[in-house]
Amino acid sequence: MVKVLFKSHEKEVYCKEGDLLLDVARAADIFIDAPCNGNVSCGKCKVKLLSGKVDTEKTRHISQDEIKQGYILACNSRVVSDIEIEVPSKLSSSMHGMKIEGVGKEKDEAIFNRAKKIADTNGLKFCTNIRKKYIELSEPTLDDNISDVDRIQRYVRNNLGYNEVDFRLDVLRKIPKLMRKNNFRVTLTYIQKKNKLTIIDIESGDTGQSLYGVAIDIGTTSVVVCLVDLINQKLIDKASSGNAQIKYGADVINRIVFASKKDGLEVLHRAIIHETINPLLQSIYEKNNISKDNIISVVVSANTTMASLFLGVYTDYLRREPYIPPFMKSPKLVGEDIELDVNPSASVYLAPNVASYVGGDITAGVLSAGIWASEENVLFIDLGTNGEIVFGNKDFMMSCACSAGPAFEGGGIRCGMRASFGAIEKVTINPETLVPTLGIIGDCDPVGICGSGIIDLICQMILNGIIDRRGKIQKDLDCNRIRFDEHGIGEYILAFKDEYNLENDITVNEVDIDNFIRAKGAIYSGASVLLQSLGMDFTVLDKVYIAGGIGNSLNIENAITIGLLPDVDRDKFQYIGNSSLVGSYLALISRSAKNKLEEIANQMTYVELSVYPGYMDEFVSACFIPHTNIEDFPSIKAVLNI
Repeated sequence: MVKVLFKSHEKEVYCKEGDLLLDVARAADIFIDAPCNGNVSCGKCKVKLLSGKVDTEKTRHISQDEIKQGYILACNSRVVSDIEIEVPSKLSSSMHGMKIEGVGKEKDEAIFNRAKKIADTNGLKFCTNIRKKYIELSEPTLDDNISDVDRIQRYVRNNLGYNEVDFRLDVLRKIPKLMRKNNFRVTLTYIQKKNKLTIIDIESGDTGQSLYGVAIDIGTTSVVVCLVDLINQKLIDKASSGNAQIKYGADVINRIVFASKKDGLEVLHRAIIHETINPLLQSIYEKNNISKDNIISVVVSANTTMASLFLGVYTDYLRREPYIPPFMKSPKLVGEDIELDVNPSASVYLAPNVASYVGGDITAGVLSAGIWASEENVLFIDLGTNGEIVFGNKDFMMSCACSAGPAFEGGGIRCGMRASFGAIEKVTINPETLVPTLGIIGDCDPVGICGSGIIDLICQMILNGIIDRRGKIQKDLDCNRIRFDEHGIGEYILAFKDEYNLENDITVNEVDIDNFIRAKGAIYSGASVLLQSLGMDFTVLDKVYIAGGIGNSLNIENAITIGLLPDVDRDKFQYIGNSSLVGSYLALISRSAKNKLEEIANQMTYVELSVYPGYMDEFVSACFIPHTNIEDFPSIKAVLNI
């Protein structure tokens, strides 16, 4: 055995000689950002070797200067002796302080109220089949010596009109003591069905009419939990964090690959339940003085992969042709089935999936956006990790998913990062000096650049002549922020290390720009093909809804300039927030909304872009700024003087 001391965490562990350093860190519960899941393809898992030796190989991700400083890739280094390691703070804290839908309480309420208004206008009723009732039972005697359960059933039959009563073992275990605690005066929480009543919880005495539910959005990168009062449908509180599965890969493909390894599925299931959702729930309970037993209904929305991992279901066939999902609709679930920190008998409902890469997060998003009731042609784009798109109206809905990769979350970018404290989220460049002005999350020193910042930067670089339409940096510019390496690859310096006491300059190079151009090209070409499949183009659009975390900080004009979004009237664009979470909320407070979710999933047609004729041609054409066919971007053509 050899010793590994993580100096930055003051944590000492032992491992076998030859163990991969990234695996050692994971086993020690030390978070090292590894978006590519250890494939040596992203270069994000850099750590500093302070002492000792590792078996490592040279990669393009570590410069000669960094090698001299002791940097190695955790995914490419095997421990061969006692070592000391320092994990840079940005690697170990990228999940914490993550900016997730930070639109503010007023805008939050406006987004939720907008969705409620759409639902209400189109006939969805805000009511559930969950009830709470205080009852007083006759106490047992020698003459009336029926069981405790029979006593409850008799009351329900005689007073509520239900001949059949059922409940789970966790409820039965409570009954004997609780009934006698307050002389057989208890409060029942139950679900009403046609001829049956299902008891979810039993409490001693009269506990009032409070009923609570939880809406959850499980994203590939982040997770948001909402506490909801089911009586008045009010949003009580919200908590969010990064998805703890991030340390096993930034995108769904890397998660699927990890899940197929020994114990991988169990590890990922535990990461989402016990390391992410349950801690968020506990924080809300403590803040609002609520017991987990008071949570009697849960609605979850997630993409197909995240939903499968949430349930602990094998996912490998999702990534293999013909890309078959394990399920579209989940079985009936209660909290205890998946060890969720809610009432063990609480109903848990997952929004239905549409296809392998269009999941319940999109059906929930379409529900909240109101496309299913719209007379107008709506283009819905979720700019998250997976880039799902829906086009349609009340008569039809087409959907697809784009293999954009994690670029919108900072993945595949040398100094990229998720939208957390220290991330550059806004950029402008002085046309005279080419010096940038940076907007940084948390108003602190910069650490890296996130998706919205990259969009701004590329836009500013093309507008100020720093790059050409292929994303290549001009070599004839006299500016100390532009430099070229020994291979001729150019880079632009956003922040000098001496300016902010950084270990290295924060830069974006031509490889980063190319990766982002491919990501934006995937989104644009996906939307274009979706409309073409119906013989239409972007001129038919009445509305363009932008959902997802990046949308909050997205500059629409800049996104159009680089060719991420179509060049249509800017008034048609609207940011609709975390539409997946809002859709979960609607299904939580409305049985008819839940039914509508099922209808939406059944109505939506999925287009598999990987086999669609002409898609690759569209994609290649979109891998230009803004596009190979500049005539599709008339307003940008005028700005660029082409």
